[in-house]
Amino acid sequence: MPDASFDLILSDVRLDGRRCDLGLRDGRLARIAPAGTLTGGPVEPGRGLLALPGLVDGHIHLDKTFLGLPWLPHRPDGSVAGRIAAEKTQLAAIAEPMARRARRLVESIAARGTTAIRTHVDVDTGAGLAGLKALLALRAEVAHLLSLQIVAFPQSGVLRHARVLEDAVAAGADVVGGLDPAGIDEDIEAQLAIVFGIAERHGVPIDIHLHDPGELGAFELRRIAARTRAAGLQGRVAVSHAYALGQVEEAALARTAAALAEAGVAIMTNGPGPEAMPPVKRLVAEGVTVFVGSDNIRDAWSPYGNGDMLERARLVGYRAALLTDAELRLGLDLVTSAPAKVLGLPDPALAEGAAADLVLVDAAHVPEAVAAAPPRALVVKAGRITARDGVLAR
Repeated sequence: MPDASFDLILSDVRLDGRRCDLGLRDGRLARIAPAGTLTGGPVEPGRGLLALPGLVDGHIHLDKTFLGLPWLPHRPDGSVAGRIAAEKTQLAAIAEPMARRARRLVESIAARGTTAIRTHVDVDTGAGLAGLKALLALRAEVAHLLSLQIVAFPQSGVLRHARVLEDAVAAGADVVGGLDPAGIDEDIEAQLAIVFGIAERHGVPIDIHLHDPGELGAFELRRIAARTRAAGLQGRVAVSHAYALGQVEEAALARTAAALAEAGVAIMTNGPGPEAMPPVKRLVAEGVTVFVGSDNIRDAWSPYGNGDMLERARLVGYRAALLTDAELRLGLDLVTSAPAKVLGLPDPALAEGAAADLVLVDAAHVPEAVAAAPPRALVVKAGRITARDGVLAR
């Protein structure tokens, strides 16, 4: 007797050690069965390729990208404030609408297997909510490709732009952001009071960029952890970059990691080339959720990046010395289950009943996939094929 009808059957795929058929129905992984046994729906040959969960980019800036434009030379500047000013000048000179550039980037990363993202969008009193409104509209247009969560990012400072930051959350931003409480606003407690106040009033998570270095940055992390506990926001606060964790001595690192773990504050890293990186293995061992994002892609902050999260896992794994098979599996978690947890999404692990978001790659198992970052042969979002061999399925 044939199985119940499936919308799609992926036949003969590797599920990290076994050959299986995957039966997809109503956007979910309805059945996992031995290879060659499922019937009752259109069949897409898996050819023995490895099935991985859909990739999750925990930190990207869709609104900043130059992707698709003629090459714009990078303009280095030593300070965060200087780079912010330089970026404003470059973006103001671009005629192409941000929404078009953002969509181009979404399509590029979706073709590489990303099925969910957290994007930051600049909001301030000058630009208002124009960028946010553009991304809210884009979210609806690309829902078939990926899930899109938006952070209201006060890149020009919180104290001067507190009103528009709160307006952004009221207008539909999913997360409230912050930036270098000491380095940008020069008032740690005042900035954190505003950011946490907005989060509590609107019931939204927090994601704070933190570039401030060394002991100062570690102190700020501990203050963020303390406010998280006091507000009852455990598991709903993330700090992006946190270079300080890779710069402080052992005693400060241990104290800070313990505070982050107790408060459930997550740490994002993109494996930054010129900067110190949080010690991934140490933080995970201490109970801190660590996740990965691509951050800037071909924009005023960096000429690099392509949004390939499996390649990003390999980069972070290389820098963090993820060498054993168990550590390479952690590398996959950094771009799947960990960011999904931070974004409040269900566990993306491929199991019956899970969302049918997955990618197929030519690898024998997860460790090889992370170490090699092979091209995506097939991408599936909500049970529908969205890309083949790196090209969107039209």
